[in-house]
Amino acid sequence: MRQNLGRSTRSIYLGLACLSLTLHLLLAFFCLSVLQTACVLPTSSSSSKPRTDTQGHQFVVRSSSSSAKLILKVKGHSKLEALFKHPLYNLPYPEPQEDDWLLRVKTNEEVRDTSEEDEWEDDLNNDSKWQSASEEEGYDKITWTSDVDTHPPWLRFHLGITRWELYNRKDPILGHLTHYLATQRILGAVQKTGGTQLKLLVLFPNYGQALVKPMRQPRDAETDVNLFYFSDFERHNAEISAFHLDRLLGFNRIPPVVGRLINITTEIREVTSDHRLSRTFFTSPVGNVCFYGQCEYYCSTEHPVCGQPHALEVSLAAMLPDLSLAPRRSWRSPWRRSYSRTKLAKWEKDPTYCDTVKQTPPYSHGTRLVDLIDMAILDFLMSNMDRHHYETFEKFGNETFLLHLDNGRGFGRHSQDEPSILAPLQQCCRIRRSTLLRLRLLTRPGFRLSDVMRESLAQDPLAGVAPLLSEPHLSALDRRLATILQVVQTCQDQHSDVMYNDLEGYD
Repeated sequence: MRQNLGRSTRSIYLGLACLSLTLHLLLAFFCLSVLQTACVLPTSSSSSKPRTDTQGHQFVVRSSSSSAKLILKVKGHSKLEALFKHPLYNLPYPEPQEDDWLLRVKTNEEVRDTSEEDEWEDDLNNDSKWQSASEEEGYDKITWTSDVDTHPPWLRFHLGITRWELYNRKDPILGHLTHYLATQRILGAVQKTGGTQLKLLVLFPNYGQALVKPMRQPRDAETDVNLFYFSDFERHNAEISAFHLDRLLGFNRIPPVVGRLINITTEIREVTSDHRLSRTFFTSPVGNVCFYGQCEYYCSTEHPVCGQPHALEVSLAAMLPDLSLAPRRSWRSPWRRSYSRTKLAKWEKDPTYCDTVKQTPPYSHGTRLVDLIDMAILDFLMSNMDRHHYETFEKFGNETFLLHLDNGRGFGRHSQDEPSILAPLQQCCRIRRSTLLRLRLLTRPGFRLSDVMRESLAQDPLAGVAPLLSEPHLSALDRRLATILQVVQTCQDQHSDVMYNDLEGYD
């Protein structure tokens, strides 16, 4: 009897212990789920969904089974949102006149006045539609009218270019265009001619195009200190980061760039019509699909572009309007490097070099000189030493902005700064007032450049794979920004006409 009673007691104790353990486990799972819900957005291993940034722009972010790294807002505060709400980022431009638009869609009346074919005039009178006559396989049948809603994103981007900037940051087309670049089906791919390193031109079904630069090395790899600037790899993440940095500085002079994970086999090899490119594909000993193309540097079997085994990270940059529609002029930079291992350029030997530049058109009047100094500031922040030329749209003459193109050699070293990039600012001691005020704003804790850059880059699709810039690169931005402001302060201590006041009349 006592034996049976002891067994019953042990059973009761065991049951109570199991019940207690179960309750503790349930409580632990509940707490864990609450914490995860508060900190991490749900992810999907196969989803690709648009996200919306602080201005209502949509960006595609691919989620992965390994939790995506997200920038969490502290108590709902976004430094990026606060920055773009600041008055310095909302200065009004003059109302664009007809000559201030790069391209313009003609009205029906204008076309009728210039048309000589009655049948064409009748079509315009009916619905003003233009229909693609292309019979090429894969291209969409397109009907465009004068209504902007019928235009694909790349065309709306082209039609929004003005004398003062490539795009308006508040225009929803910026988000539509980046979403378009990140998601559109790739119909064809050819190697882009010109330049020294490998780049591709991809085609989309609605006649859009994008310039592709592939991933050549790990994002956190630093450039060898023994390499000359003209021997460095171009980096896909540098192109993406340069676009975001240019936007944060308020310049808006780099065409939109977005990251994307593509399939080398199905989205390049199987769709290319470029026989020179197709002959360079091979499979590596570990089974990765690779190619190397034909170019001046790093196009060989020793420097291939390889997938993992098919997946490849790339940057896609929106193309500018065709040169037949919007001719561009290429200008040799006065502070161009010698591109020699032994010789120095004239500006590197003559500290008064800028005095000559100031007397030479187009730098002798207008905003061209401070435009060039803006570009030097951008290049110093990302440590880009490869700015030998720049371009402008011919239509606007000398009264327009500079295009900040080809930034793949930026963000190579975070541990070392290159003060010679700031030579235009140091030698000329001239800077836009709006540029200086934005730089000062980006040193404040509430708008720190590294913080807003990190938040902005988190909107790119490839940020779900890994950060576009490592933390040392982000820290370098703050360090270099302080250097720029010190150079300006030195100039102000020595000269009285440092500031170019482009804010006259503003409060």
